[in-house]
Amino acid sequence: MLVSYEWLSQYVDLEGIAPEDIAEELNRTGIEVEVIYTRDPGVSGVVIGEVLSVEPHPHADRLKVCMVNVGKGQILQIVCGAKNVAAGQRVPVALVGAKLPGGVHIKKAELRGIESNGMICSAKELGFPEKVLMKEQTEGILVLEKEAPVGGDIKEYLGMNDQVIELQLTPNRSDCLGMVGVAYEIAAIFDRELRLPMITETAPQYDSPVNVYIESEEDCPFYAVQVVHNLQVGPSPQWMQNRLISAGIRPINNIVDITNYVMLEMGQPLHAFDYDRIGGGQIVVRRAQEGEQITTLDGTVRTCDPEMLLITNGEEPLAVAGVMGGESSEVTGQTVSVLIESAFFDPMLVRQGARKLAMRTEASARFEKGVDPEQIVPALNRAVQLLCQLAGGVAGSEPVVHKVGDIDDIIVELRHERLVNLLGVQISQPEVLDIFRRLRFPVRMDDGLYEVQVPTRRPDVMIEVDLIEEVARIFGYDRIPTTLPWGQQPPGGLTREQKLRRTIRHTLRNMGLHEVLTYSLTSEQTEAEVESLEPQARPIHLAMPMSSEHAILRTTLLPQLIETAAYNINRGNDRVSIFELGRTYLTLEEQLEQLPLERYELAGVVTGKKEPSIWKEKELPAGDFYEVKGMLEALFTRLGVYGVEFRAARPKGFHPGRTAEMVIEEQVIGILGEIHPQLARKYDLEHPVAFQIDVEKLLSAIDEEIIYEPIPRYPAVTRDLAVIVDENVPVGELEEGIWEEAGELLQSVSLFDVFTGEQIGEGKKSVAFSLVYRASNRTLTDEEVNRVHDSVVAFLSSAFGAKLRQ
Repeated sequence: MLVSYEWLSQYVDLEGIAPEDIAEELNRTGIEVEVIYTRDPGVSGVVIGEVLSVEPHPHADRLKVCMVNVGKGQILQIVCGAKNVAAGQRVPVALVGAKLPGGVHIKKAELRGIESNGMICSAKELGFPEKVLMKEQTEGILVLEKEAPVGGDIKEYLGMNDQVIELQLTPNRSDCLGMVGVAYEIAAIFDRELRLPMITETAPQYDSPVNVYIESEEDCPFYAVQVVHNLQVGPSPQWMQNRLISAGIRPINNIVDITNYVMLEMGQPLHAFDYDRIGGGQIVVRRAQEGEQITTLDGTVRTCDPEMLLITNGEEPLAVAGVMGGESSEVTGQTVSVLIESAFFDPMLVRQGARKLAMRTEASARFEKGVDPEQIVPALNRAVQLLCQLAGGVAGSEPVVHKVGDIDDIIVELRHERLVNLLGVQISQPEVLDIFRRLRFPVRMDDGLYEVQVPTRRPDVMIEVDLIEEVARIFGYDRIPTTLPWGQQPPGGLTREQKLRRTIRHTLRNMGLHEVLTYSLTSEQTEAEVESLEPQARPIHLAMPMSSEHAILRTTLLPQLIETAAYNINRGNDRVSIFELGRTYLTLEEQLEQLPLERYELAGVVTGKKEPSIWKEKELPAGDFYEVKGMLEALFTRLGVYGVEFRAARPKGFHPGRTAEMVIEEQVIGILGEIHPQLARKYDLEHPVAFQIDVEKLLSAIDEEIIYEPIPRYPAVTRDLAVIVDENVPVGELEEGIWEEAGELLQSVSLFDVFTGEQIGEGKKSVAFSLVYRASNRTLTDEEVNRVHDSVVAFLSSAFGAKLRQ
């Protein structure tokens, strides 16, 4: 909401109060002020002149020599190139020495041999934005009203000295979407006199037929119209244009400007129909039919549906209620009679219609927050009053009002004791009564209980705490002392799951991964690129998504992590190691009827070039796979999860030969593998390795029992074992067989080499383990170790056909 300081001063006594003071107090009482700016873009030395004569330039066809009276008996010769300059006009004249926006300085000049002492200005040269100018004001010089005072300061005449306060209103403060509402607020804050305009009902001089039919009273419970005849369409007075421009609205003509002016003044949108073009004076308010079309004022054909409300003449649509009028009943230069509409439309219906038609107007912004029903008829009277005063109109009918029921008084009770306890400050009853007086809330008090009648202009005040807020902000939040909360609070703590999730995060961070947070919303195309841990889950669609990229709730974290990795790689981060611990949203229902299951998932991506190292390490194929596998094994060990098996798998979105599923007791808890080459090429990633883990399954596999062992007192015996087996024999099965056969003397088994080559033989591979033997109660002898070791070799030979490598 843009608030003109000059306009506001007409309704509130602002003597001694600067715009900066208003901004400070509004911010302090709960209405944010975005900025204060002046309409003066840097103009000085420009006055109002009268063009006395216009003669052709003797040496230039496009130039004209004008004699201009600039006041105080001073007549200047000015050469002008504008096509629309004519004798008798009042125009802005920049005198010699004047300054214009853009660093323009006016000097005495000679144009084609003719002396020019100044410049006749256009609106653009005075710094007016094109969006607030009428079409005729964008071409040629700016022509002023005939009543403009010759010699007067152009800035004062055009309101360029005005300062504008921009308010950032929250949805609950719809009362401040009109100057009258802002005036109530300022008068309460500063305890100043309120001087609202006198509104009178205009007596009709005709009895023009007006018939109103409301088919859907829930959608339109209050509708009022009145006819005005004998109108003379033309420019609105300069003072009205100035106020509209300060509010960011372009003046059009006196009829339309008056409806916009009343909307800004009282917060009640109005619409003017050309009475002669609607046919018979009949108005029917109804829901639109499926596929029904209307051409709106912007010349666009709009297709409506039954969730929109239309104003019709019984046959064809005249306007989309609360949003925009139709072209068929538009006020034009030939209009002599209008039907002025003032109404209350269902806010939800207006909001839905404006969104579907992609038309959010000044009117819809007010209707969708709910207008004050007590201002509907006064706003209509105000518009008719101004049409008669400024456009020569006469009332052509009585106001026709269709209203469902009466407006009930809203009485809210406030306990003084509750007020004091909640604010934590001893505020006296007379002070509270004075605050309600300033707010202009009628109040009656009895035995510490205030019975407050809330005006309909304040729909945000509904319950006791709303009144407490009103008292607090007018009393002054800065006057409420700061106190520490008191009370006996139980010590806080983390649940088991919270502690374990924190452990997961800390462990992965310590291993060099960076935690990221991505949106819970994604697109169906992105979601389908990688298989979820719950492939049977259905995507959950949003009813009103922000965009197609944020249309469904995610069932897996990986697709957005891949996008995040690509985003970083494309911006110069050569190595990306990221993870996310977040919720996924799962359901089996095609049409969602119950809340989805929210499950925590852990996912990560590692890709890009490794950091340079001083150590010369031989790079292994799929090195990142084993690096990430080691990180996950370290995480499992840290959590106390044992017995995780890695089995080959081929889920969608992963490399078919470099992917494994993680299994605990025949239950798949996650997937680890390289991203599919096609998907990696799409995002320009180099051998990205990713993992995703069902956190709930992981945490349920934790062994809560902690076993402590003493430091060994007896030495260990190490034996290396290299065997040749078929290439398709899993190394994990070899290791599992070693553990089973060796028994309690075996302390650890470590794989340190896997080799294939001509020396080994086709279809064979060499696998080398380091075995550590130790007894807790004695020093082992070579005979004991050899006996167990030979048993292991024999088992591998019989079970897997393994041969010792020589």
